[in-house]
Amino acid sequence: MSIERRIKDCNGYLSQIKRYDPDPYYVGYFLEQFIQAINYIYDEIFQEANGNFGLYDKGVNSEEKFEEMSIIKNDKKALEFSKWFKIMDEREHERPFPNFMKQVCRLKKQGNQLPRLKIMLRPKERFRDDIFLEIHPRLSNGKLSSKNELKIEISRQSYPYLEIINHKRRRKNEPKVGKEQIASSVFLKVGKDEDIEISYAVEIYMPVISRVIDESRRKIHELATWK
Repeated sequence: MSIERRIKDCNGYLSQIKRYDPDPYYVGYFLEQFIQAINYIYDEIFQEANGNFGLYDKGVNSEEKFEEMSIIKNDKKALEFSKWFKIMDEREHERPFPNFMKQVCRLKKQGNQLPRLKIMLRPKERFRDDIFLEIHPRLSNGKLSSKNELKIEISRQSYPYLEIINHKRRRKNEPKVGKEQIASSVFLKVGKDEDIEISYAVEIYMPVISRVIDESRRKIHELATWK
């Protein structure tokens, strides 16, 4: 499958995540599909590089295999690309949300299960270091029982949440949050990091992965034509 088709699939998974948010069952399912597509994209970048640099080894289907074969064949162009890619990719993932997505993708590539998904209250208008509150609407086989159950739980927890978030907002001279300005989303925590809103992180990640692809292809072309 082409990288362009993978990107199209990723946009489709993002749409489905937004559609089903905050149902943890469906958000989790489409997140898994999104992660798998991203991991395939990374592997396919190096499959393209394998052909362009003339390594022509069918076993080169990942970054690790590409680097290994570059060293074995002492291909200077391929080695230069491998070194450049690590630096570029690290730069693209310095910010919190891309870094979170990179950790999630690595977790799945290593064969691990994702941590438990949480439904949390959040302000509709985001500010840095905002606080979120986990809620526990009734689930049936991991799925939301009904929209009404969710509304009841949001209403029940809205007062304590507003107390918490507005205390933080007052300290930072930020706009106050009202009851009508609360939403709920599915969040995920990886390691010791903070809980991250999945739909927002995936949306922000799409331009990042597009740049990784474009920059990689540009560099492959530059090095492949280098004499």
